[in-house]
Amino acid sequence: MNDEHAYWTERYKENKTGWDIGYPSTPIKEYIDQLTDKNISILIPGAGNAYEAEYLWNKGFKNVHVMDISEIPLQHFQKRIPDFPKEQLLQQNFFEHNNQYDLIFEQTFFCSFVPTAKNRSTYAQQMANLLKPGGKLVGLWFNIPLTDDMVKRPFGGSKELYLNYLNPHFSTTTFSSSYNSIPPRKDNELFGIFLKK
Repeated sequence: MNDEHAYWTERYKENKTGWDIGYPSTPIKEYIDQLTDKNISILIPGAGNAYEAEYLWNKGFKNVHVMDISEIPLQHFQKRIPDFPKEQLLQQNFFEHNNQYDLIFEQTFFCSFVPTAKNRSTYAQQMANLLKPGGKLVGLWFNIPLTDDMVKRPFGGSKELYLNYLNPHFSTTTFSSSYNSIPPRKDNELFGIFLKK
């Protein structure tokens, strides 16, 4: 955890947050807009500044949990939404977390850590562990070539590569090129809805 914590904290300190668009990404926002049960438990791991969590909170979803390995984005979030419960801000390593949720949002988190087969298969297993029976993993994965530069994050991947890791644990409801990505990410994102097996 320490290496990852140091890496991401440094990125926030230096304001090297090119992935941060400053508002909820359109595909996730539109998915949220059609949710009707505001009591469901939701986790957003690797949430960064967590604009999606802010959007959920403002729409009346109160069982939202925001997780990041660095304290800096969580502090930013708390300043923006002072009434958000502190116990639902989780400064933790995703791989060590052990609660369960109805819904987990993936906001290119998969592409944030070093893309070894071990890391990626552990990610898929842990996502399944953190979901209740019938729970859903929903969100965005980068559809860009996997870089071999270990410093250049986010790392990419392809639909086939992601499914290779997800299929043992999830059945796929939909997984295709995102039609409503923000313009800079057009044709570079896959939107997926996966149901825990």
